Amino acid sequence: MRKSFYHYLMKYRQPAAKDDITHFANAAYDDHSFPKQSEEYHEISSYLEMNGQYLESMSIFDRAWDAYLLEEKN
Repeated sequence: MRKSFYHYLMKYRQPAAKDDITHFANAAYDDHSFPKQSEEYHEISSYLEMNGQYLESMSIFDRAWDAYLLEEKN
């Protein structure tokens, strides 16, 4: 079974954000409305465009999404 993007992203959580993806993971964890069960790019990107003020750029999400897809293929 494929894990959700949120579940994948949580492996990057750290007490102190060391890079953009760690910062994203920490912020998504604190965002109680984040679509935690979703595996759908468009659902998550639409949500972040409307509610992801904590993302400096959507390219951070795109990089995390690409890594998620690569890991889920294996």
